[in-house]
This record gives sequence, C-alpha cells and structure tokens, in this order.
Amino acid sequence: MKKKISASEKKHHAWRQKSIVEYAFLVKHIAARFAMRLPASVLFDELISAGSLGLIDAVDKFDPSRHVSLKTYAQYRIKGAILDELRSMDTYSRSMRKKIQDISRVVKQIEDAKKAPATDQEVADALGLDLKTYQDMLTDIHGAAVLNLDDFIKTKKNEANSQTRFQSGLKEADTPADYFDRAELKQVLARTIETLSRKEQLVVSLYYYDELTLKEIGEVLSLTESRICQIHTGVLVKLRARLQDY
Repeated sequence: MKKKISASEKKHHAWRQKSIVEYAFLVKHIAARFAMRLPASVLFDELISAGSLGLIDAVDKFDPSRHVSLKTYAQYRIKGAILDELRSMDTYSRSMRKKIQDISRVVKQIEDAKKAPATDQEVADALGLDLKTYQDMLTDIHGAAVLNLDDFIKTKKNEANSQTRFQSGLKEADTPADYFDRAELKQVLARTIETLSRKEQLVVSLYYYDELTLKEIGEVLSLTESRICQIHTGVLVKLRARLQDY
C-alpha cells in the first residue's frame, strides 16, 4: 500500500524545490569566481556539479533557528563543496607544493633576519634564481593559492570541512576565550597586512574586499594581469610564512 503524503510533507517538498531553483544562480556565480583563479585544466562543469550538490545539501540541512538566512548558508555550503571537490582532485603536483614550501621557508628566513618584508629580488637570490624566473614561478603556482589560504580557516580539531566551519561559526554563545582568540587573530592578521607594500595592500583590498578579478585590478593599477597574479601569489606566500608560527 502506497504511503500517503501529509500536507506538511507536500509543503516542505514544494519549499525545497522552490529554494533550489531560487538560489541556483549562486552556484554559477560562485563557480565562476573560482574559475577565474584556477588553471584551465579544472573544468567549469566540475565546479558547477560540486556547487550544485552544496546547494542541495544547504537546503536539506537549513535550520532557520540559527538566525541566518538560507542564502547566506547556501553561499557557505556551495563554496565549501567546491573547495572540497578541488582538494579531492589534488590538481597540484608534489613539485609545485614543494615550490610553495621552499618560497615560504626562504621568505620567513629573510624576514626573521632583517626584521622587514622580503622583496622579490631577495627571495629570488636566496633561491638561486633570477627575478624573472622567480616571478614566473609565482604565476605557475597561483592556482594553488586558493586552497592554501582556505586551509588557514579550520576548526579547533583542525578540520577543513566547510559544513563544520560554518556550523562552528553559528555557535549560540561565545566564551570569553573565543572572543579573545578572534580579536587576537584579527590583530595579528592586520599587523601582518600592514607590513606589505602599498601595492600589495591594494591588491589584497581589491581582490578580497572589492572582489575584483586579477584583470580588473590590473586595469586599476595600470599593470598586466600576469603581474597582478604574481603580486597576489607573493602576498599569499608571505602571509603563509608570517602566520605559520601563530
């Protein structure tokens, strides 16, 4: 005998379908933002597929009692699902990851010694490379930077799962220690960004706060997209090196 569907179940199913359709545009928008930062080898359809699963998961697990909108929650889940998919692809070779580690190590050594920001020329010299070769290396590893920065955002158990991160940010009550830790991290990050050059600070601001693409930032600063790519990657490597002790 076929189970009879209640009126409330029908209503929930209709809401679920309506919500998925209503916020489907977020998947394409967020996937497109990721695609701008990733190598051409990563297919756009794969980002869309992962993001769509994130949207469905967000709708199914949405809890209005958390006092956050479905749109906000969906954005977090879509971004998280795409990042999780990128991690599972392991697109970046061992040699590329080693390059990132080598640059981070050299930057930290230089800055610990001189107590000032490391320049591209100093890093290139320490690596035994000419300036152009070093800057080309930054261009090559730029795609990996998206994942590297995201790895700084983890839970107390060092988990990078997007759902865990989001839920941990929706705790009903923060302890005094939570407030202290968050305030301290903000201060450390702010002080670290202040040590960057004026041009590097502009790139950070335009990319992460104004959400301009690398090409758009290049137009603002009268530089090529490739050069902005190099500056952005250099910034991430420097932040990685300076924040790893914290």
